[in-house]
Amino acid sequence: MPPEPERRSTVLRVVGAVIVRDGRVLCALRGTGALAGLWEFPGGKVEDGEQPRTALVREIEEELGCRIVVGAELTTAAHDYPFGTVVMTTYRCRLASGEPVASEHEELRWLAPSDLAGLEWAPVDLPTVGLLAG
Repeated sequence: MPPEPERRSTVLRVVGAVIVRDGRVLCALRGTGALAGLWEFPGGKVEDGEQPRTALVREIEEELGCRIVVGAELTTAAHDYPFGTVVMTTYRCRLASGEPVASEHEELRWLAPSDLAGLEWAPVDLPTVGLLAG
């Protein structure tokens, strides 16, 4: 009997924006999908051939209706979910124009870094939370 074919997990490359204003970090509550009810740093998928920073600017415009300036890379983390492996790179960002609006999220909150650990985060976001909360 031939061996089972190797199952390949779907790998999703995503970017997250750690938007900081007045010492507070923007947190977004997912309302739909596999991770509904968990908090995340807003962002999204990197399209084929797209640079991560470009993807982050695009995703924030689409999701929150505002423009950001992408700064330093914070960290890259991976987590295996039932639907595939998410590899997320987070960047420190600041607002360039507009005010974030929760059009694709249930709620947005501006929190001090020391308060981030009080939320229930999506697993791939936890390494960034740990970095920020110190």
